[in-house]
Amino acid sequence: MRLNRRKFLRSMTYLGAFAAIPATRAQDSLFDMFDGGAGRVLRETDRDGNTAAAQALIATNEPILSFDTLHNLQLAISQYEPFVASGGWEEIPQEAYQLQLGVSSPAVVQLKRRLISSSDMPLVEYASDVFDAETDRGVKNFQARHGLIPNGQIDEQTWYAMNVPAATRLQQLYLNYTRVQNMAANLSERYVVVNIPAATIEAVAGGMVEQRHTAVVGRVERATPIMASKISQINFNPYWHVPKSLVRQDLTKYMLENPNYLAEQNIFIYDGSGNKVDPATINWANITDAQVNYMYRQEPGAANSMGHCKINFYNPYDCYLHDTPSKALFGENARFHSSGCVRVDGVNQLVNWLLRDNGTWDQNKVDQTFASLQRLDVECQGKVPLHTTYITAWANRQGTVSFRDDVYKFDEQGKVTFEA
Repeated sequence: MRLNRRKFLRSMTYLGAFAAIPATRAQDSLFDMFDGGAGRVLRETDRDGNTAAAQALIATNEPILSFDTLHNLQLAISQYEPFVASGGWEEIPQEAYQLQLGVSSPAVVQLKRRLISSSDMPLVEYASDVFDAETDRGVKNFQARHGLIPNGQIDEQTWYAMNVPAATRLQQLYLNYTRVQNMAANLSERYVVVNIPAATIEAVAGGMVEQRHTAVVGRVERATPIMASKISQINFNPYWHVPKSLVRQDLTKYMLENPNYLAEQNIFIYDGSGNKVDPATINWANITDAQVNYMYRQEPGAANSMGHCKINFYNPYDCYLHDTPSKALFGENARFHSSGCVRVDGVNQLVNWLLRDNGTWDQNKVDQTFASLQRLDVECQGKVPLHTTYITAWANRQGTVSFRDDVYKFDEQGKVTFEA
C-alpha cells in the first residue's frame, strides 16, 4: 500500500530544472520545416493512446474517501510544501488559450514548463515551441487529474485550472486532509460515497472501489446536502412528486411559457381528496398557496424525471439518488445542474450492487424490471451506508494528485466539518 514517491519528488526536482530549459534549437525547427511541421506531429501522435494513459492515472480502484486516502494526502502535503516554499509553478499566458496538437507558438514553451513543474510531462533537455505528442499527453494528464474531459486542448476550463497557484492547491490538500480524517473513522466495510466537487459516486467494499459512476449534483443555489445516512429502499419506475419549491419556482414559469407543458410531461394534479385538477383552472401567473400544495405527480415512463429508479436513504432534506432521462449532462465537465438530488449514470449497475444482500436480485432482473415500467418498491436488506462529501483534493498510491473546483466555496470558507 506504499505510495510511489517518485512522481511527487519529480515536481520538486523540476522546480529548479525547468526554469533553465532552453527554447528549441535551430536545427529542430529546420527539421520540422522539411518534414511537414504540424502535419508530421499530427500523423505521429497517438492521441487515443495519450487519452487512455491519462485516464489510467485516475482510473484506479482506490476510493476518494478511505484511510489510505489520508496517508496519500499526507505524503502529497509533505511534497507540495517545499515546492510551494520555492515559488510554485508559473502562470501560463493568455496566448496559451486554445493551443492544441500541431500548433507552434512561443506560449507552448511556457505551457511545457507548467506541465513539467506539476509532473504532467517529463523533463526535457530542450523545450521547442511545437505542441507535440508529449505536450498532448501532458495536457491530457493534467485534465484527467482535474476532472476535465481529456481533449488535449487548452480550453477555458483547462486554462483557468492551470493558473490556480500552487499555494492554493496546497491549502486544498490541508483542508481535505482534515475532512478525510474527520470521516475516515466512521467508514464501514461497505459504503457509497457521493463526492460533490467531483460529481462522482463510488461504491466501495473491502477498501476498494467496485463501481464508479458519473453523477449530476446540486447547483450552487440548490446545493446537495452533506450528510451520512443509510440506503433503505429502491423504487423501481417511480412516480415523481414535484416538490413544492419546484412548483412555485419552476413549474409556474414553464406553464406560462407553454400551457401544454404538464400534459407533455405526463404530470397530473390532484387535490387533497385525490381528485384530478384541470391545469386550466389554475392562474399560473398568481398561483395560490393552496394550489402549490396540490400533489403534482409525474407518471412512470421515458420522460419521468426519476428515470427508472429512485434510491432512498434516511435524511430530512428530501434528497435521493435517481436515474434520469437527461443522459447528455453526464458528458459535461461541470455537472452541477440538479435541485439538490443526485442523478446517477449507469444506475442499474449501482442498484444491482445495493441489492446484493436481497438474494434473488441480479443484473438481469434489475434490467428487466427497468424495462417493464412496473411500479415496485424493494427494501434493501443490507442498509449500505451513504456519505455525501466535499473533497476537492485527494491522491492515490501511484502518486497522482487530483483537484476539483471549490464549487460551493467551502474551501474558501475553510470548512472542514459539516452539519449533519
